[in-house]
Amino acid sequence: MRIRQTVSDRPWILAVVVTALVAAWLLSGMIGREGPGSPLQFADDVGVAADRSSAPRVQVSNLSAEQIDRLISVKGRSAPAREIEIKAETDGRVERIAAERGQQLKAGALVMRLDLRDRRARLEQSRASLLEHQTRYDAQLKLQTEGYVSETQMAETVAKLEAARAEVTRAELDLQYMELRAPFDGVIQEREVELGDFVKRGDAVASFVDNTALIVTGSIAEQEARFVKPGTAAAARLVTGQTVSGIIRYVAPVADQATRTFTVELEVANPDGSLPVGVTAEMQIPGGELQAQKISPALLTLDTDGEIGVKTIDSFNRVQFHRVDIVRSDPDGIWIAGLPANANVIVVGQGYVDVGVEVEPVFGDSEPALAEKAQ
Repeated sequence: MRIRQTVSDRPWILAVVVTALVAAWLLSGMIGREGPGSPLQFADDVGVAADRSSAPRVQVSNLSAEQIDRLISVKGRSAPAREIEIKAETDGRVERIAAERGQQLKAGALVMRLDLRDRRARLEQSRASLLEHQTRYDAQLKLQTEGYVSETQMAETVAKLEAARAEVTRAELDLQYMELRAPFDGVIQEREVELGDFVKRGDAVASFVDNTALIVTGSIAEQEARFVKPGTAAAARLVTGQTVSGIIRYVAPVADQATRTFTVELEVANPDGSLPVGVTAEMQIPGGELQAQKISPALLTLDTDGEIGVKTIDSFNRVQFHRVDIVRSDPDGIWIAGLPANANVIVVGQGYVDVGVEVEPVFGDSEPALAEKAQ
């Protein structure tokens, strides 16, 4: 009762007590802590700053360029050197078929024969007509020297003689056309007619391909077309596993407007017809010598524009990006061009550092240094 009476008579005492309690609570939070300017606090701040500013560690390998042969890889397909349709050059009925599908033929070999019909008789008739006109010409030539035959009569006789000769030639050719022969060494791919079929002049009777030489055709990128020249020896690997060699016979002078690529053709000898035609193939075309470095494909990365390249460090240990071209592929790595002749390539940790960042390089064959992300 006395305390209540005292507080009631003197209310300022309550305010003093509350103020003292609040001050004691605030001061209790500072106990055990150093002031902001204390040596311990300063050291902690410096350590945190040092950790945050430490450079990420990467493993680096020094690569020197070597002189190598550029190999341009081109996907393509094999095809016969020539492919034609054998067509009838006269009318007639198929009397004999001398070659079957898939049969290898030499140039001039008989493919099929049409019936003679009246060709022989027409040839004999045209020859007889030629003999008649030749005799008349010889007689009038003698009379002309004696003045008994005019120039007009002589010209008329000459015209008839030449017409008779043309008729003989026509009859002889018509007799030859009854036999359809292989135009060059090759193989019958398809036959369009059977024994007894009637064909007219211009009808296709068979498709014929020259498989004694193969043409591997592909499309080469516009950046690489300038390195390929006709007459260059090159090789191709067929999907069957066979490796063949030949000569580049053609490089298109103008790029395809749709694909921006150039057609290239490799001619390969196939005298026995053993190589398959129409299969997938990959050409390896030499493109001259150049300076290049060998790396693992895993070191390739992309820049912000989507260009392929590798990351290196400069003399200030800053990360640089170099766009590169893959010029050759070996079983144990790839050869790239576009780096300086002597380059410090990041081989471990390139995925954790950005261009322009300063790093701590670890050279040589030491334990791989995993990059630490900068805080």
